[in-house]
Amino acid sequence: MKIISQSPIPNPQRNRFWLIVCCFWLAFNSFDNLAFSQNSSVSKDKVKSACTEQDVQSLTTWMLRDLPSYTNRVSQRARRLSRSSEVYSYILLAGRPEFTPLPLNPGIDTPETAKSAASGVEQVFFTTLERQYVGGKAVELEEFHWLLLTKTQNGWRLVMMFTQTDASVPGQPISPPRDSSNSAIAQAIKIWLRDCQAGTVRMGAIKENQ
Repeated sequence: MKIISQSPIPNPQRNRFWLIVCCFWLAFNSFDNLAFSQNSSVSKDKVKSACTEQDVQSLTTWMLRDLPSYTNRVSQRARRLSRSSEVYSYILLAGRPEFTPLPLNPGIDTPETAKSAASGVEQVFFTTLERQYVGGKAVELEEFHWLLLTKTQNGWRLVMMFTQTDASVPGQPISPPRDSSNSAIAQAIKIWLRDCQAGTVRMGAIKENQ
């Protein structure tokens, strides 16, 4: 019996065959990568807009959730850099938000606050509980903050902040308002707003629990 072997595919036909396969593979992967990049871009844009589109009350709720940890990290970095501070403070709690605006106090009027009053700045009031270690002793302080926020095309940003500290000794008056726009808490708020705009802040947890 004679075995008839099939002739192999001629080289020109074989090359054409593999060329078609390669072109199909490249086209498929290009389409898949394009779809993935578009989906990633849309998802990223949605995350960014989720922060920008929040009203001040929702934004504050999420911000106060994260504010103690953000502030404590800012304080720890500052201590590592200075290495000379004898007072160690930690934020334990942040809460009690209020949103009823107050007229600007003549005693703390500044060009910035005067400008902000006419440019749609939101006023947020909140309280923090802070524990300080002075000379090995722990002292807890309650502070009241007046935060001025404004919404821009690039998201929310801090305009100014004022703080009053409750007296640690009973019977003493609360301290007068002071400009705390460069304090550890204010720096933490700025970092949180930046992270929120970048889409790295988780917002679902509180919304689900509401």
